[in-house]
Amino acid sequence: MRLSRQRRMVLDLLWSEKSHLSARDIFEKLNDLGRNIGHTSVYQNLEALQSAGVIECLDRASGRLYGYRSDPHSHLTCADSGEIRDLDVELPPELLERIERHTGYRIESYSLHLTGRPQG
Repeated sequence: MRLSRQRRMVLDLLWSEKSHLSARDIFEKLNDLGRNIGHTSVYQNLEALQSAGVIECLDRASGRLYGYRSDPHSHLTCADSGEIRDLDVELPPELLERIERHTGYRIESYSLHLTGRPQG
């Protein structure tokens, strides 16, 4: 994949923000930083980066969100704010074996989506 100037701008923003952003958020943040990029260019570059496995795309009821990570990981969504945090979770081998016995499938990879509220 060719890393054009616009793709680099999108990636740099995602890496610096380390959060999950909509295409509109990315467009606005880049333009606020003085990086002139159009809506269409943002969408096209996000699609290309996601298709190449460089970034992640989360489909939510409110729309797609893009994140800087492409490795297998899980997410925790705050029920109050909607903020999404990346989590590295490793399930105990006994639980994976139990799931395999129950489903008849060999688990090759997994990601969890957890929802909760701050304690206290």
